[in-house]
Amino acid sequence: MVTSIQVEKETKKRLDKLKNYPSETYNEVLARMIYIVSQEDEEDLSPQTIKNIEQGLADIKAGRVYTSEQVKKKLGLK
Repeated sequence: MVTSIQVEKETKKRLDKLKNYPSETYNEVLARMIYIVSQEDEEDLSPQTIKNIEQGLADIKAGRVYTSEQVKKKLGLK
């Protein structure tokens, strides 16, 4: 079911700025915003997620990282 809503001109301008691409519909913009907000309402990070973040930070501190250029070269993209 499709319905219409009224928004003020300033709100429409703000929605326009939130589009990921010019032809993205307002419905898609609003659905994305609702998804983002609902994710923020979720409970705290799981223990596994925290462990993964900590491991990633440890890898960075230990220098176990690659630059974009290194990855491109390894994949033969450059």
